[in-house]
Amino acid sequence: MVVGQRRTSKSRKGLRRSHLALTAPTTTVCKKCGKPIEPHRVCKHCGYYKNKKVISV
Repeated sequence: MVVGQRRTSKSRKGLRRSHLALTAPTTTVCKKCGKPIEPHRVCKHCGYYKNKKVISV
């Protein structure tokens, strides 16, 4: 069985975990109603995508 020989310092542990941080989701503004939406998605508020009505809300 493998047993750790030395304690991992806080800085080394932090360097290893530096890429694990969460990022906020990207949002854009709907051209029709001005509400924030995810890119490449139909607007949930007005139903438009690329200035075309896709769904009725």
